[in-house]
Amino acid sequence: MALQEKEFGKLLVKARDTSFGREHSFHQVTSYEGFKANVPVSDYDAFRHYIGRIRLGEENVTWPGRPMYFARTSGTTSGGKYIPITRDSMPNHINSTRLALFNYINSTGKTGFLEGKYIFISGSPVLGEENGIPSGRLSGIVNHHVPAYLRRNQLPSWKTNCMSDWEKKIDTIIEETIDKNMSLISGIPPWVEMYFDRILKRSGKPNICELFPGFSLFIYGGVNFQPYEQKFKKLLGGSVDTLETFPASEGFIAFQDQFPGDGLLLIPDSGIFFEFIPVSEYHNGNMQRISLSGVQTGVNYLLILNSNAGLWGYNIGDTVRFVSKDPYRIIVTGRISQFISAFGEHVIAGEVEAAMNEACKKTGARVNEFTVAPLVDNPEGKSCHEWFIEFSGHPFSLDDFSIELDNQLCKRNSYYNDLIRGKIIQPLLIRVMPENSFSRYMSSIGKLGGQNKVPHLNNDRSLAEVLLTYLKE
Repeated sequence: MALQEKEFGKLLVKARDTSFGREHSFHQVTSYEGFKANVPVSDYDAFRHYIGRIRLGEENVTWPGRPMYFARTSGTTSGGKYIPITRDSMPNHINSTRLALFNYINSTGKTGFLEGKYIFISGSPVLGEENGIPSGRLSGIVNHHVPAYLRRNQLPSWKTNCMSDWEKKIDTIIEETIDKNMSLISGIPPWVEMYFDRILKRSGKPNICELFPGFSLFIYGGVNFQPYEQKFKKLLGGSVDTLETFPASEGFIAFQDQFPGDGLLLIPDSGIFFEFIPVSEYHNGNMQRISLSGVQTGVNYLLILNSNAGLWGYNIGDTVRFVSKDPYRIIVTGRISQFISAFGEHVIAGEVEAAMNEACKKTGARVNEFTVAPLVDNPEGKSCHEWFIEFSGHPFSLDDFSIELDNQLCKRNSYYNDLIRGKIIQPLLIRVMPENSFSRYMSSIGKLGGQNKVPHLNNDRSLAEVLLTYLKE
């Protein structure tokens, strides 16, 4: 905790003469309790007016000077977001990645991934501008800061990486990599999966390990890997080490430090002071937060950041659960905006993803992608959860798979179990989706590729209604 206390003090001192610091009396804050009394919890909408002032050219708004970059995100509830990256916060993004790689080498003694070509499946490094501040996807911004020892073997080419059309970009990446000695591949699992599927079809090879014999390290982050685990095992066809990270536009939060190991090591000394709100209390309207010293293992928390990017009491939207306190290790359990509680069940993404993973293991099914929505007016029976699933390997019996999936969710959520056992709602209903349904949907809303992810949970039926139209075609 000493490291977090040190970060807390440094952040307050550095920002006390900014507009935000003066408005929230940073000069008078002498304790964490005083900080909480002065600084409210804010999501992007609440913080938007400060970002707006920075975008218009104002200096010293939430951090001294002006940002080095804006990381643009598509947003789910707040539309487009502009997250500041300052000269002070940029090392958090770059050095944390390097730390994760060096720790992997130190922990495993393996350096084989350095011997071949590397691919980082990412957004375009072409940047726009907001009153003189370069702006773009985080992965595109980071592309400008790839260290020399990695850049000499990096693929795809700069020209290909700048392509905006994701479908064409993937095809061109395949052209550039199909005959190369790929040793490290990095990206968000659903988009790496698309790359693997297409390059195998193009090459005629049965699996990735045969296509790329030197492939030894897969780095991923951004989503829970569990729902993709079975499909990746089939695609890989061999043993490849994995390194999980937790990067976000707001900051690099944690990385896997044990091989094998459970949980990601929280980075306590990289310009971020962490706070946490129990998810159960947040849903009841209680915004009281605690520092790292007050967390408990096994509890789902909403993650709140204060950082040298000039974010204060900032609700990042991700939920985490601690699996260790010595050292502090977390598991990412989902997004606070992604839940289902149409019937009082409070189901979160981590629960449906774990249930899906276990059901696939027990039935031999493989899933490309899925999402879940509540079905209140069910013409086929009582209200229920409606699962839209795109299989890459169908279960022998869809009925058995459905029963197993429902049982696994009951094990993980007592509220859902009570509703099922009490016959308040009926067991889940599965809609088997045609191939490429989800990539088609993401393309239709302009979010195919890059850092974009299909939401696995929706408390409304907006996505479900679109997917139903695909079934009627």
